[in-house]
Amino acid sequence: MKKNEIYYAEYAQLCREADKIDPRLFDEYGVQRGLRDKNGNGVLAGLTNIARIDSFKKVDGQKVPCEGRLWYRGYDCIELVNGFRSKRYGFEEIAYLLLFGELPKKQELEQFHHILAANRTLPTNFTRDVIMKASSSDIMNSLTRSVLTLASYDKNCNDTSIENVLRQCIMLISVFPMLAVYGYHAYNHYTNDESMYIHRPQKKLSTAENILMMLRPDKRYTELEARVLDIALVLHMEHGGGNNSTFTTRVVTSSGSDTYSVVAAALSSLKGPKHGGANIKVVEMMRDIEANVSDWKDEEAVENYLRRILNKEVFDKKGLIYGMGHAVYSLSDPRAQVFKGFVQQLASAKGREKDFALYSMIERLAPKVISEKARIYKGVSANVDFYSGFVYSMLEIPLELYTPIFAIARIVGWSAHRIEELINMDKIIRPAYNSVMDERKYVDIEDR
Repeated sequence: MKKNEIYYAEYAQLCREADKIDPRLFDEYGVQRGLRDKNGNGVLAGLTNIARIDSFKKVDGQKVPCEGRLWYRGYDCIELVNGFRSKRYGFEEIAYLLLFGELPKKQELEQFHHILAANRTLPTNFTRDVIMKASSSDIMNSLTRSVLTLASYDKNCNDTSIENVLRQCIMLISVFPMLAVYGYHAYNHYTNDESMYIHRPQKKLSTAENILMMLRPDKRYTELEARVLDIALVLHMEHGGGNNSTFTTRVVTSSGSDTYSVVAAALSSLKGPKHGGANIKVVEMMRDIEANVSDWKDEEAVENYLRRILNKEVFDKKGLIYGMGHAVYSLSDPRAQVFKGFVQQLASAKGREKDFALYSMIERLAPKVISEKARIYKGVSANVDFYSGFVYSMLEIPLELYTPIFAIARIVGWSAHRIEELINMDKIIRPAYNSVMDERKYVDIEDR
């Protein structure tokens, strides 16, 4: 171990000793760790008209877990997906709904398509000078750096008028696919020594189509592939004001900061494995199960291996079955339910029926295994991350782009919440922390 590393290890131990707080004090002072109580209910921090999550219903005055539902501007997300899935791509339509509060008429949707297409351009030499330089396997960091650099090209960067913020948000929604995909290609070229492909987005294509076209060397994709990716983007687009990255958006917006800084902060929040990176853990877990369970049809063998995962004996030894359970949903995640049908179609088209059968088996077995070990107060079920990683693998999207794809969708929700915060609130968000330190008298350095 190098000398400096020894110092850091010693410093780290000092931090552990200085910063340790007796867990009993959190109960004594009534502090809800994670801003959630012991029943998983969030501390009320604000109001929103953008989205709503239903996971409980009142029966005789008591909260009872119910099938999950997700609402965008008053519309059930499943009805929205059913409304466009076989007729047109939905990303642009639902982005319009979240930003402006109403479903667009045909002419309004065409105009919005045109505005997004017109914004799918980066400053001169930006790809070469910013994205290609200092490429990284962490595309979320590359994406964040690109967003912050775009601020230097904006003469009205700090103008927080609604008109200007809308302009900035729509521009970022438009270029996020380029920033993410180009960031991956730069990494893949300079680090993995693969060929470089920089395909310009096409104005007539949808967001989902452009992502696949820009990503693939031959620019080719099937309609089914593009439609499944489009639905994935819509289902990840928004999830209320309480999720970590959207709350970050609200907090940084409340300080009066500019749009680029707000979005960079939200990206930094999303990249965490407890938030936007969860689907990567699902894929890694599934690969581990496939490698260690010889017969994927043997339910008893699969169930036993899930128990070993939960007992911290195998995989990453964290004791978590990834893709199961949600901070809010109880009996079901509606996004996973609506997504599953499209996943099955894609698995059939890609010859991945065996993999889909294993996913379905684990979706059924995992709640039973989890309930045997832990007290479940609201039920546990597959969340959208359980299937999204599988979908991205079938779409040949590299693992490095899984969380950036999430960001490409969620930038719409962040934008809507930033605008709502600017319109309705004029106070900085500043929660309170109770100090539990002991007062001490200063001691001269010679006497310490």
